[in-house]
Amino acid sequence: MRIYRLASNLFFATFILSFAISSLTQASFSQNAPPPVAPPQSAPGDTTKSAGGKWVETTPVEEKMTGKQRIRFELEADNFLPGAEARPKIILFCVGGKLKLGDFRPNVRLAPPNRESFGGRPRLKVMVRVDNTHYNKNWDWVNGDFLAMDEDTVRKLIKSSIFKIQIDTRQGVQIAEFSTGGLNLAQVKQDCSLKPLSHAY
Repeated sequence: MRIYRLASNLFFATFILSFAISSLTQASFSQNAPPPVAPPQSAPGDTTKSAGGKWVETTPVEEKMTGKQRIRFELEADNFLPGAEARPKIILFCVGGKLKLGDFRPNVRLAPPNRESFGGRPRLKVMVRVDNTHYNKNWDWVNGDFLAMDEDTVRKLIKSSIFKIQIDTRQGVQIAEFSTGGLNLAQVKQDCSLKPLSHAY
């Protein structure tokens, strides 16, 4: 009986000792584990300067894989849309000296798409005013966050003084108003291969 009790006590003591060693090892590993990886910072070259009028452009940044120069021209709207925390914005993305995307960001949630492209992409019908002319367009609807403008409209707006976009949002019909005049067209031609287009449609 004494031998049995001694064996039981020895087994229990061994179990407690093993558990303590395991706990200490895990605690030490947790303390020495590397911290969570921080999200990537903004590209150091993405600073802005005036591009004429109310426009700004980013300094060129080289894409690591292609070696092409990436640059943006940006213009904030004159007004806030109801429910927005920031003004609407027009962004021209240019890569390798060519326009890659003309982006209209209303900074409010757009209404669901009401048109469809030939390729099946969702689109939203908008009304556009360029100076004293206006017309309707169907722009690609991207996740309800922004619209991809057609190149003809981009080429018209860069030469205009007044540019307005009427859109359907979750809060109803709203109009973003832009003062587009004063853009350095020579710089846009150089960085994006864009030439102004007549306002006549």
